[in-house]
Amino acid sequence: MFRSFAASLGALAMGLVALRGAILGEPTGSVALEAITAMAVFAVVGGVAGWIADTLVRDAVEQAFRKRVEWYREGLSDARLSEEGSKRD
Repeated sequence: MFRSFAASLGALAMGLVALRGAILGEPTGSVALEAITAMAVFAVVGGVAGWIADTLVRDAVEQAFRKRVEWYREGLSDARLSEEGSKRD
């Protein structure tokens, strides 16, 4: 996930800087340097944001999974207890 965030933010930053340079009529050399710098900075920011998001999503999914497994195990225990109780009757 962090790679896709990094690539997306980096490309977006580079595109916006290039668009700004084209609209304002700035020299190509300086626009290219600014665009590459913006891409590198926002790729790092996107990588960090993606890593954080990935960690949060994985933790949430793991917690939900563990909670669901515990619920299932409790249901099995309850079913076994009710079967044993009905056999005694």
